[in-house]
Amino acid sequence: MSANNTNKPTVASSTVTRDLRELDVNTNNIYESLVIMSKRANQISNNIKEELHQKLSEFASSNDNLEEVFENREQIEISKYYEKLPKPSLVAVQEFLEDKVYYRNPSKEA
Repeated sequence: MSANNTNKPTVASSTVTRDLRELDVNTNNIYESLVIMSKRANQISNNIKEELHQKLSEFASSNDNLEEVFENREQIEISKYYEKLPKPSLVAVQEFLEDKVYYRNPSKEA
């Protein structure tokens, strides 16, 4: 699973009601579509988590005291930015519906 486009799609930040018939158009199997979207959501989640840890690690130092940790505004702003991002599952569904996710099923290829 991977997205064909590296640009971040415009995704609603809250849950959207979907027509199930839209989800199985490409695979002809709703369960296969759900597996594809869930695997993509896991990839997105892992990428976001890794990116966040890299940015927050810049602020880590061995001699921080408690006051410095609470007063680091840049770190708070970075955390707030990541909290406001749409959920990985919503991004994965949007990418899947826009045909931006590459997937293959080896059992169907045989």
